[in-house]
Amino acid sequence: MADSVIRAEKVAMRFGGNTVFQDVSFEVRRGEVFVILGGSGCGKSTLLKLLIGLMPPSEGRIAVLDEEIARLAGQARRDLLRRIGVMWQSGALLGSLSLLENVMLPIEAHTALPEEARALVAGSKLGLVGLGDATARLPAEISGGMVKRAGIARAMALDPEILFLDEPSAGLDPITSAGLDELILSLARETGTTFVVVTHELQSILAIGDRCIMLDKEARGMIAEGDPKRLKEESTHPTVRAFFHREAR
Repeated sequence: MADSVIRAEKVAMRFGGNTVFQDVSFEVRRGEVFVILGGSGCGKSTLLKLLIGLMPPSEGRIAVLDEEIARLAGQARRDLLRRIGVMWQSGALLGSLSLLENVMLPIEAHTALPEEARALVAGSKLGLVGLGDATARLPAEISGGMVKRAGIARAMALDPEILFLDEPSAGLDPITSAGLDELILSLARETGTTFVVVTHELQSILAIGDRCIMLDKEARGMIAEGDPKRLKEESTHPTVRAFFHREAR
């Protein structure tokens, strides 16, 4: 079995008296595309924030690359964060900077490379996502799909071992979304990077997911885990079946 790069053990998150989820346990294996799915309000984005260390869980333990991320501080925390990359749903590009300059930002912040070398690295990352001819363009001058690709390029700037993608297909038309799915699979195969993808887009889940967990707002926790294609065919849980078969409940 492939080694685990993320382990979550009996994780709970509460805000005041509101329990978002509890007793969430799973592992992410090196090199796979792992999907966190579920309907609106189930806690997908909250779980992502826990996994990248933006907040500690109310209960339980999360280990990322064998480090309990919520307990790290100072240089140890910075060292771990350099080993992961994040693409937010909006792409989060700086509008006043070119795509090349956007991708150069983390390289400038975390390395001592000279400017020419930073530009070469950033250009190669943009080439990986199909934007090698758009390095000088501003975010406002490109399509939504290209913004997402540029966001992935920036998240990959420091060659992370784990890449977190927050709703990568949100707001995209089906053809652009399918192209982004193909890119994710291609990058996973070519670079060996582990992908953790937060999404509720069914077609994307079935296209890219090696394994997944499903969160549910009503259950306040996990209701399914496994290969999404098998869950679609074999799950008897009514909420899981409704999600994968687009059935109203």
